[in-house]
Amino acid sequence: MIEKKIKCPSCGYETIIQGKVGDSKKIICPKCNKKGFFEFSKEKGTKKIMDKPMMLSVTSLTKSFNGKKAVNNASFSVHKGEIFGFLGPNGAGKTTSIKAILGLLYPNNGQILIDNQNLMHDEKKIKEQVGYLPEKVAFYENLTALQNLEFYAEMKNANKSQCKPLLKEFGLADAMNQKVGTFSKGMNQRLGMARAIIGNPSFLILDEPSSGLDPRGVVFIREKIKTLNEQGTTIFISSHILSEIQAICHRVGIINKGSIVAVDDISNLQNRLQLRPKLVLTLEKIKKDFISAVEAIEGVFSVKQEKDALEVFCRKDVKANVVLTLSKKKAKIKDIQTMNPSLEEVFMRFTEANTV
Repeated sequence: MIEKKIKCPSCGYETIIQGKVGDSKKIICPKCNKKGFFEFSKEKGTKKIMDKPMMLSVTSLTKSFNGKKAVNNASFSVHKGEIFGFLGPNGAGKTTSIKAILGLLYPNNGQILIDNQNLMHDEKKIKEQVGYLPEKVAFYENLTALQNLEFYAEMKNANKSQCKPLLKEFGLADAMNQKVGTFSKGMNQRLGMARAIIGNPSFLILDEPSSGLDPRGVVFIREKIKTLNEQGTTIFISSHILSEIQAICHRVGIINKGSIVAVDDISNLQNRLQLRPKLVLTLEKIKKDFISAVEAIEGVFSVKQEKDALEVFCRKDVKANVVLTLSKKKAKIKDIQTMNPSLEEVFMRFTEANTV
């Protein structure tokens, strides 16, 4: 499996697609609906995510509180150089898993390796290469933003000279000498991201990185995450904003009731669940033979009429054939929309029961 970041030539929207060498994929820009094709080839800049060694390996992780298992025999891994999304409903075991990975609590059973080093044996050495943004960011409110960063830089044995550039990078240059107690939630979140990357960690763990940010801030953090990843940082993200996860993550892991129920790229998870794209065609007039002709196409799973539109569930590679068939039947098509399965649908299906 290889991945490629592509940019829409019309609106500039960037996204990541995955496939095998030789695959040709039809692409519809989710922002402006521009259509096109992309062929995967062995070209410069294409990353082989699955061929890379592990940054994180979690094996049989189990943690109980008062006899109740918060995490039960969980196993998953994160490859070096990837952005990995960690998802689950409230109470599923996400926070417990993250705290165990950070060495903030000790599991009852299991093994955690970070960059092939055992967390139980090499905790201090491992923590030097890990950056962390907690879900609830906290600072010394009586200190300025610069004083806070310099304090944490000293704790990590990092050079304090990077603190001012980091504050500028995260849009806090004018507030660096302002006490953090006066900061808004969004400013605190930006400061938290700056703190997380002090010392240039090779592994970054982000818990709800977009929390408290306005739309502009969300886009800024998303682009920063992409840039850090392009520079070689492995990133582990836990978030409830599934559209953000879908936009930037190479793979996702889903935990439910303490157990890992799925780990894969989003496309493969959709295929496992047999989630199909929906083609919505608005016609000037719908005739019965239009419906029967589309139903007869190989790869079409169902056709449903909704007022002046046909909703067609089909394989991705037959959407063009659906349009062509209707055109041959002299159907007057007023509008075409493609609604691809979202990560939200995948998440809902995998968490509605213990296993799938």
